[in-house]
Amino acid sequence: MSGRAVLDANDAALDGLVTPFSSVGKDWMLIAAGTGVARETWNTMTASWGAFGVHWGKRTITCMVRPTRHTYAFIEREPLVTFSFFGPEMRKALEICGSTSGADTDKASVAGLTPVILEPGAVGFDEARLTFVCKKIYAQDLDPALFIDQAIEKNYPQKDYHRVYVCEILRAYQGGRSK
Repeated sequence: MSGRAVLDANDAALDGLVTPFSSVGKDWMLIAAGTGVARETWNTMTASWGAFGVHWGKRTITCMVRPTRHTYAFIEREPLVTFSFFGPEMRKALEICGSTSGADTDKASVAGLTPVILEPGAVGFDEARLTFVCKKIYAQDLDPALFIDQAIEKNYPQKDYHRVYVCEILRAYQGGRSK
């Protein structure tokens, strides 16, 4: 995409692109997976849980997705997952993507987002200020029997425990069109 800087996963500049606690927990992110920009070929969801780190010597993003989410099937099927971050002016779009299902709603259209192919198998958004293209390297379902803090269970009244994905950062796309 023109106007986007592409950074390799090992570029030292990645350290300054996100603030791990506020970028995820306060500002939120969109997790997307798919192969094209037609509605039926991709899906996205808003996330406010996740982590940046290093696993097995690789820079990673870890996310959690409930199997009841429409996006879950796309993440399961595709090898690549993207994590997109936006400016505060896009908060309403992220609220829409977190409160509507792509199974019966054209989230991009309703939210005013423009899906773009950043590279084969990696769907991002033209309005994102930053998107990480990642490869899934590990997945595991949460086991409630292993909750040390039993208060965690209150997050699961439907018993729809998340699947945790550890995703290796391959590249970061910085820039794009802002609204």
